[in-house]
Amino acid sequence: MNLDKKELISGFVLELRRGTVVLCVLAKLREPTYGYNLIAELADSGVAIEANTLYPLLRRLEGQGLLCSSWNTDGAKPRKYYVLTAFGGEVLAEMRAHWLGNVRDIQRLLEG
Repeated sequence: MNLDKKELISGFVLELRRGTVVLCVLAKLREPTYGYNLIAELADSGVAIEANTLYPLLRRLEGQGLLCSSWNTDGAKPRKYYVLTAFGGEVLAEMRAHWLGNVRDIQRLLEG
């Protein structure tokens, strides 16, 4: 079975992206943010994510104790805000360190 180059690269890029979305979401939730705004902030940072991917991820991260959420009903439309817990901050810090180490090692390998 032969995949053309474009399909092959597309699959590899998708695999890389899946592995980094959690890190990106955690990094953006240092401050309380609601889902739609988080989608926009991530897109502005070059990380596009769809709502049907983000919301289940947010629920999973909250279930793991990395995030907490609260409803804000002050505006015309109620919004659920998410923010890192202390545990989520610790996990983010460790993931960040691993990410930076991996980037450094891979950069060295690619330049090799």
